[in-house]
Amino acid sequence: MGIESSPVPVSFRGRYYRRVGAQTVEMGWEDLGRFFLKKSGVTWDSLPSSAALEDLDEETIRKFVHMARNRLPHISENENVESILDKLGLLEDGKITNAALLLFGKEPQRYYIQARVRIGRFKDPITIIDDKEIGGNLFTQVEEAMKAIMGHIGVRYEFEGELRRREIWDYPLDALREAIINALIHRDYTDPSSIQIKIFDDFIWIWNPGKLPEGISLEDLKKEMHPSKLRNPKIAQVFYYAGLIERWGTGTFKMVRLCLENGLPEPEFKEEAGGFLVLLRKDIYTEDYLRKLGLNERQIRAVLYVKEKGRIGNKEYQELFGVSKPTASRELDSLVKKGILTRIGATGRGTYYVLKGSQES
Repeated sequence: MGIESSPVPVSFRGRYYRRVGAQTVEMGWEDLGRFFLKKSGVTWDSLPSSAALEDLDEETIRKFVHMARNRLPHISENENVESILDKLGLLEDGKITNAALLLFGKEPQRYYIQARVRIGRFKDPITIIDDKEIGGNLFTQVEEAMKAIMGHIGVRYEFEGELRRREIWDYPLDALREAIINALIHRDYTDPSSIQIKIFDDFIWIWNPGKLPEGISLEDLKKEMHPSKLRNPKIAQVFYYAGLIERWGTGTFKMVRLCLENGLPEPEFKEEAGGFLVLLRKDIYTEDYLRKLGLNERQIRAVLYVKEKGRIGNKEYQELFGVSKPTASRELDSLVKKGILTRIGATGRGTYYVLKGSQES
């Protein structure tokens, strides 16, 4: 069947079609639902749910009100649940909204099975060490996802003074929490996919269904201020009241700042497989990063060699890459000037190079 280009889907014999380039494509009910939501200006999280007030967990609502007491002073912790939901804008014609169910539901997955987080620990792309699915309301999902990730990443300790011990995790925990909350707030809940988190040795991969809103680019996400276009504004508002996010539109910038402050590479933001991807890397000295610094291939391989072996000397550099002593000295000195390596020893055979910031340096 051929149809002319049209800004709206075209109906034919009970089915709907749209133009994609030169092709006519049938629209599924999910695509059709998204289209009409967008055109109507109504968001999915503000729609009335088929669940009832009895499906909500009163204890979670009371905990939220306590968390939000500074930002919602007009709501009393002793108010009845229906009054609280009404003041939060989570009731529509006396029915709870999708946002209310996801935020405070006893078991939201009975109604929306896709509203869960799946976490896997991977040794490589096909070897899964651990796998876990997290359900419950959105507050539970944040906490349980953090616990699951922390169980698979490293932590070391530094002592400040004689008694105070400071934990230093492989990744800043606030950046991880921000990435999880970002995925829960901005995901497309009409998509049947779950949020997916993959933990590898050197990076964490966090994906949620739903691309960026129109008018926001990937580069915008690294700016301190960019327009906030919320797919689920009711959910975002409640997270803000609870103090779990500071301001709309600042979460991705906060992730960038936290990673850089902890000596890690900037998070990578991508649109992938119909969704949004955040990639957090543990190690700043990746091949891509070193190449961006303008290092030649020998220098890149030398840094990776030091990562594995702990150190490299001038003679080793000559033997590994088949270069003269002056070339080895010049390229190693360049790595020192760029702040990547530190030279141990002054001159002679006892001199060697280690990664700057390593315990040996």
